[in-house]
Amino acid sequence: MRKLLNVLYVTTPESYIACDNENVVVRVENKEKFRIPIHNIEGIICFGYTGASPALMSLCAEKGVAISFLNEYGKFLARVTGSVTGNVLLRRTQCRVADNNEEATKIAINFIIGKVTNCRTVLQRALRDHGATINTKKITQVIDKLSGEFLRLKRCKGLDEIRGVEGEAARIYFSAFNDLILYQKESFYLHQRNRRPPLDNMNALLSFLYTLLAHDVEAALETVGLDPYVGFLHRDRPGRTGLALDLMEELRPYMADRLALSLVNRRQISPAGFYAKESGGVVMDNDTRKEVLTAWQKRKQEEITHPFINEKIKIGLIPYVQAMLLARFLRGDLDGYPPFFWR
Repeated sequence: MRKLLNVLYVTTPESYIACDNENVVVRVENKEKFRIPIHNIEGIICFGYTGASPALMSLCAEKGVAISFLNEYGKFLARVTGSVTGNVLLRRTQCRVADNNEEATKIAINFIIGKVTNCRTVLQRALRDHGATINTKKITQVIDKLSGEFLRLKRCKGLDEIRGVEGEAARIYFSAFNDLILYQKESFYLHQRNRRPPLDNMNALLSFLYTLLAHDVEAALETVGLDPYVGFLHRDRPGRTGLALDLMEELRPYMADRLALSLVNRRQISPAGFYAKESGGVVMDNDTRKEVLTAWQKRKQEEITHPFINEKIKIGLIPYVQAMLLARFLRGDLDGYPPFFWR
């Protein structure tokens, strides 16, 4: 099993990252603020306009540590990686399957079955844990509607049908999301999902967590030798990691949505940590971003029993396990791709 290493998040805009032998060094105004051996990390994510030395980029490429640059909203800007690795035969198979509408449809259905099932589980857990304080009638109705979308998925014959069901299921799910926010509701609410840029605090938090998840999923796909850009449901588009977006679908409810709700309901973050830009987009301040990143890293260290491989793993390894199972299916070792189901 792959070892779960740390991701270095650089959040101070004035930072400059460099290397000293085989150590990553973070400097602010020419003063060293942090140092870590490169073999202790699996990725670096920089927010804002952080600079990086060519020597560090070379070292990271050599050691297989990707450096990702994001803007203050968490939007992806660029990624520095080393040479492409992995089994060329696996990638050729991936491309052939992606070009076969019937085969791509079979895989895409499983991604969205995982998503709808896990969305339903989020709501069921809310009923179990907070049944006395939430609108149980509404939540139950939404769960029933999602069950109907689940049945529709099994009858889908093409990718456009799957996208239609996925969009409707997402709309149904998020129609009840506001009821799961128990505290700070006047500042954290979700009337509808919006992004690019997010227009309220909750959407800003979700978008940020989805960005972190996307980075981890992309790294997992590359680790097992798959091409993150060749998707089955999300079709080819320049600069879009289609397969990473595919695999994210089933993981969003468990890995991101639940954490967002916990951060708000436990008052680990407050509305004071969010502010609106002139464009209307809402962003987090530096302290809140650090709080979310700390919670994200802590969450990834927790253990669960994976429902398919039936082994205890850290939550942060779920993207890697799912990528590995997808690779095994494409190689013909499994009869179908088994999505991750939260139990």
